[in-house]
Amino acid sequence: MGAMATSRPLKTVDDFMALGDEVRAELIAGEIYMSPSPTSEHQSIAGNLYVLLRRATQPADASLLYIAPLDVHLPSGDIVQPDLLFIREENRSIVQDWIRGVPDLLVEIVSPGHAERDRIVKRDLYARNAVPEYWLVDGTTKTIERLLHDGTDYAPKGYYGIGDTLTTDLLPGLRLALADVFQA
Repeated sequence: MGAMATSRPLKTVDDFMALGDEVRAELIAGEIYMSPSPTSEHQSIAGNLYVLLRRATQPADASLLYIAPLDVHLPSGDIVQPDLLFIREENRSIVQDWIRGVPDLLVEIVSPGHAERDRIVKRDLYARNAVPEYWLVDGTTKTIERLLHDGTDYAPKGYYGIGDTLTTDLLPGLRLALADVFQA
């Protein structure tokens, strides 16, 4: 008789919440993904992006911009911690103890050790949850890939490099010079 395949039980939101506040983790498709703290380069890019995006949303805009760690509880039941997230004023009701719903923009800075998670796993997860806009920021290639949800999946809407300026209808005042994003 052959060996029976055993599978681990899927993790639940309760399992995830039992980890506590000090653990950097995400719950995706019943699996808990642990993450070490980000590298200094990652933090530099995240900080630069936050400052540049904040400038484009202030002072007249009542939208919200957050930087990780902050749990986003998606309608699918998954819980993620994107590097940055933006919520337009009309969607502020999803801001509760954590974010409970779909932000207007999620930004992931690609981790060289977990690139597949950002480029495939999270991209598919965000598409299933109809996140309107998703940016993949790559510090190695110094690029940003901008994706827009088209009703069923993501459609590429721009691939920006160091000499480029990113714009988006989501933030009409934004003119994001990539050289500023990737400066040390």
